[in-house]
Amino acid sequence: MPITGGCQCGQARYVLSGLPVVFYLCHCTECQRHTSSAFGESLRVRAGDLEFTGEMSATYRSSESGTPREGRFCPQCGVRLIHGSVNASEFVNIKAGTLDDTSWLVPAGHIWVRSKQPFMRFCEDELCYDRQPPDNYAALIERWRAMTDMQL
Repeated sequence: MPITGGCQCGQARYVLSGLPVVFYLCHCTECQRHTSSAFGESLRVRAGDLEFTGEMSATYRSSESGTPREGRFCPQCGVRLIHGSVNASEFVNIKAGTLDDTSWLVPAGHIWVRSKQPFMRFCEDELCYDRQPPDNYAALIERWRAMTDMQL
């Protein structure tokens, strides 16, 4: 601690002062579009533990469930840094590829695997959910804590 990161051009930066809650991979088509890749990397953190410097812009959309979602990105280079539910401000997800050091990241599991790319394969013991986890991420959080010895 602290954990730092930022956009590609360096204009928008952040510092995370608290421990992450969970790290997972999302295979929804929205994350595939945002990342131009097979999945998005989401590092869930407490919003109050995150401090930003630099200018940020925002986009808004509705999730499949109708929940309003917000994404924040650097207006200069376009790199998306965080996203989350507009009305649930306790937690946000850092796009983990924007961390300065990603060497310690190991995902606790996978969500929205019903829309995964056909070449993606998972081990039998990995936590995988067709959509959102029905337990509000509890099993992913428990696994993350066991994997990393991180406690909130």
